[in-house]
Amino acid sequence: MKIIPRGAALSLASALFGILLLLAFVLTHQISWSISGIYRYDLLLAYALIIQVFLVYFKLETPREVWVIAIFHIMAMAMELFLTHPKIGSWYYPEPAIFRIATVPLFAGFMYSAVGSFLARGLRLFNASFTDLPRLLWVSVLVIFSYANFFTKFFVPDIRNILFIASVVLFWKTRVFFQIHHKNNLQLRDTKQYQCPFLPLLLFLAFLVWLAENIATFTNIWRYPSQANVWHMVGWG
Repeated sequence: MKIIPRGAALSLASALFGILLLLAFVLTHQISWSISGIYRYDLLLAYALIIQVFLVYFKLETPREVWVIAIFHIMAMAMELFLTHPKIGSWYYPEPAIFRIATVPLFAGFMYSAVGSFLARGLRLFNASFTDLPRLLWVSVLVIFSYANFFTKFFVPDIRNILFIASVVLFWKTRVFFQIHHKNNLQLRDTKQYQCPFLPLLLFLAFLVWLAENIATFTNIWRYPSQANVWHMVGWG
């Protein structure tokens, strides 16, 4: 059962960016802001930038992974600006910040970057590969419609259920192969390959994001309108 602690260690290493961000959310909660004129969101922006520089400098992230993270960041900021607009109000940031664009503090994009970092680093650290992937065309269509639905659902019917069904159909046969290195009885490095269905892995990742979302709203990083007076757990889905 050495696979379990080794696999857990690789998972934690993959999620390093996100774990450090969540730790900062918790540690800065319940502190009276601003301190010496520094707002919490601005401090978190500086903290996130330091983490990013640290990961790149010590080569814990590759240049390709940095590009993936940057794409997550840019797309996220566009979505944030729309969804936090007063006329939309899907959620809001309750604390002040100097470094912000309209309703969105600049550090917010790094929360999505943390997800991108987790995915990119995880694929590399586990040396993951896939079988029975759907055609790139269909995956691209699914991604485009999923992203667009965040914007269009306020003006036309929400199609998230259709997108969920489409995801299940497309990835039903897909399997993930991953490698874990460990030492055998002779203390020599050994590599074993494992596999699992892709869809349960996606559900588990969604569960982790849901946990992070609850930690973030509890620590007042952002709030949904229903949480304005009293915090409650975020609904599933």
